[in-house]
Amino acid sequence: MDKIKMTTPIVEMDGDEMTRIIWALIKEELILPFVDLKSEYYDLGLVHRNETNDQVTVDSAEATKKYGVAVKCATITPNAARMTEYDLKEMWKSPNGTIRAILDGTVFRAPILVKGVTPYIPTWTKPITIARHAYGDVYKNTEMKALAGSKAELCVTDKDGNEQRATIMEFKGDGIVQGIHNTDKSIASFARSCFNYALSTKQDVWFSSKDTISKIYDHNFKDIFAEIFENEYKEKFAEAGIEYFYTLIDDAVARVIRSEGGYIWACKNYDGDVMSDMVATAFGSLAMMTSVLVSPDGVYEYEAAHGTVQRHYYKHLKGEETSTNSVATIFAWSGALRKRGELDQNASLMHFADMLEKATIDTIEEGVMTGDMYLISTLEEKRKVNTQDFLKEIAKRLTALMS
Repeated sequence: MDKIKMTTPIVEMDGDEMTRIIWALIKEELILPFVDLKSEYYDLGLVHRNETNDQVTVDSAEATKKYGVAVKCATITPNAARMTEYDLKEMWKSPNGTIRAILDGTVFRAPILVKGVTPYIPTWTKPITIARHAYGDVYKNTEMKALAGSKAELCVTDKDGNEQRATIMEFKGDGIVQGIHNTDKSIASFARSCFNYALSTKQDVWFSSKDTISKIYDHNFKDIFAEIFENEYKEKFAEAGIEYFYTLIDDAVARVIRSEGGYIWACKNYDGDVMSDMVATAFGSLAMMTSVLVSPDGVYEYEAAHGTVQRHYYKHLKGEETSTNSVATIFAWSGALRKRGELDQNASLMHFADMLEKATIDTIEEGVMTGDMYLISTLEEKRKVNTQDFLKEIAKRLTALMS
């Protein structure tokens, strides 16, 4: 069959460890046989980020703004152990955090549902979409160690040189201190992205923070959401038959656990990081979660919501067989190709993305799956396959669908 043509490239961001291995296999088995792929490639593997002093991460984000659509592999955010393992020049910040800051978007994450997998919370009959603010907080923090006898202060100097000062802590013993920030502009973009996404999907929006404790920082989020909703979206929500409400993060957790799902739960950056993993796991697997970063000006970056699967990578290096779930990474590719097709009015590319997802879901629902799904699937007829064979099984079904 003739390969599907593309008129505009997507930005391709390669990554690390087992997901880097899977990335190459997905392209070889599922993309290149069907699509004449046009991509602008950036190697965001930790080795190359270190070689470029992390400039490659910035360049990939700027390219995403240029072309409008990107697909990203999972990447390592280094800790102390990685400093030694990779002989790093410094402990580079999260590439996801850097990209999110440059694009100023919101991350929307939702579970991929398949027959045979019942959520651990049985009342969850509809997907829960986590809307994660993609800027600031601990992902853009400044932190230090404070020795005994130190005094830590928070100081803000305005454009005229006037200072606001507050004592954080006078340390009698050794300790640590951290400074985080956010901007009204980014919070407003977050709110509008959530409200627009809700209108497009006809879902309620819940927003939660901890304004009772954080009476300035978290309360500012609450106030900006409320003001934008009242002035710009209240009537639109009423017409759509959906609602917005705010609640404390701890109350939101209790409500979520008792709910049936089917709404957007908007969270601050760290809350969204944690809660999306909780939701993904409760629905079945971290590898069964879509994730897309959407900027206010309509730029899209698709990725998997999970990490680099380090344990499987070390097994792979030893020549041992792995059974790694590649579904979220496949859906990152399908999401990016579908959006590229939508923006370019390329119906063939959009159809391919739909068929790629269908082939993937069909493979699992017909009883062929990786180890994580095998353990939780209730299908009577099922078999566990390794990483490569799972992709080959999808490729067989995709070939049949495309022909």
